[in-house]
Amino acid sequence: MIEWTQFQQEAPETVAVLERRLAATGLALLATLRSDGSPRISPLEPLVGDDRLWLGMMPGSTKTTDLRRDPRLCLHTATADKDVADGDAKVWGRAVVADDVPSRTRYQEAFEAATGHDLGAMPGGFDLYWVELTGASSLVLGDDHQHLRITAWTPGSPERITKRT
Repeated sequence: MIEWTQFQQEAPETVAVLERRLAATGLALLATLRSDGSPRISPLEPLVGDDRLWLGMMPGSTKTTDLRRDPRLCLHTATADKDVADGDAKVWGRAVVADDVPSRTRYQEAFEAATGHDLGAMPGGFDLYWVELTGASSLVLGDDHQHLRITAWTPGSPERITKRT
C-alpha cells in the first residue's frame, strides 16, 4: 500500500498541485466504470488525512455501486479555465472500502472540520473509501507562460517532469 507520505516524497510537485487545487475548490471529478464498461464521471469532495486520500459519498449512489463492482478509478481536480493557469492534477488507483469504525469516525471528524458539514446528521450515513494509489500526474503552465510542465508518477519511482511548448 502506498501511503500519502510516500506519494509526497516521490512526487512533491504533483502532490503540491493536487493539494493546491483541492484546497482552492474542495472539489474533484471521480471517474468510475459503469456495469457495461463505459465511463462515468461524478463530482465529490475528497479529503486527505490519516496518510490517505479519502472518498466519502452518499450510500447507494452510482459512484458507490460502480466502485463496489470495479474499484478502478481516476480522480481529477476541477480545472478552472482552458489555459489551466492554476494547474490541474489527477490520481488513479483502486478504491478500498473503509467500513471500520475508527476510520469512519476520524474521517467524519476531519470532514466536518474541513467543510463544516456534519456527516452524522445525514440520513442513511455515508459510504467511505480510501484510494490505493497506482499513479498520478499534474500539469501547470510554466513560469515563462510559453510551455506546460507535466509530471507523471508511479509508486516506487520519482516523478518524471516533461516540458512541452
